Amino acid sequence: MKITFLGTGTSQGIPVIGSKHPVCLSKNPKDKRLRVSVLIEWNDFAYVIDCGPDFRQQMLRSRCEKINGILFTHEHSDHVAGLDDIRPLCYMNGDMNIYAHERVIKSIKNRFDYIFETENKYPGAPTVIANVIKNKPFSLSGLEVIPINANHYFVQVFGFRFNDFAYLTDIKTVDDDEVEKLKNLKILVINALRIEPHISHFNLEEALQFVSEVKPEKAYFTHISHLLGFHDEVQRSLPENVFLAYDGLQLTI
Repeated sequence: MKITFLGTGTSQGIPVIGSKHPVCLSKNPKDKRLRVSVLIEWNDFAYVIDCGPDFRQQMLRSRCEKINGILFTHEHSDHVAGLDDIRPLCYMNGDMNIYAHERVIKSIKNRFDYIFETENKYPGAPTVIANVIKNKPFSLSGLEVIPINANHYFVQVFGFRFNDFAYLTDIKTVDDDEVEKLKNLKILVINALRIEPHISHFNLEEALQFVSEVKPEKAYFTHISHLLGFHDEVQRSLPENVFLAYDGLQLTI
């Protein structure tokens, strides 16, 4: 299985428009972060988790020409706003499967109603096949995927476990029975927004505490804001098995 971090930034990305914060002015490419998304590939299959406003750029940069489906963690704009950019993928490969909580499917239908139109569909609009996820395992191209139910303040979000790899973003709290689903991981990816506490995201301290509780072999932090600090400086402060992800990072498991 290969994992590619398409984007590791928070909702505004880094640099933030108009910001003169030192991290936003950094020349280090690891401090340049598109909105959060990840590409997961096994055998001849490829799936993306979240499809934000940088999706087109991410697909071009990764040279990804085919994906079998998109999993959505939740309905916020930085996770769904790029859905229209699946058009060339649909032209080449046919209708796109999407997977999300029923609430999220409804939100996407409201936002992209023309994609779901069945009568008088606008020529050139993409077409999706909506698959509702519940909090129980489901199969993707022969691989079992285990949803991880979590809370993004008052918004329910899903993380996902693929064999020994799990990906969670935009989480603030996770119930104990859901944490149990994350035991014996080789790689855990979770959000670590900034140093200061935040109402709906793990800050760095909370992310490190979560890693200590789950005990994966390795952990990678994503959904990072400029307020966390410079990539290289933060990395030097982390435990030896914990890493800041960055755009374009590839892992094999």
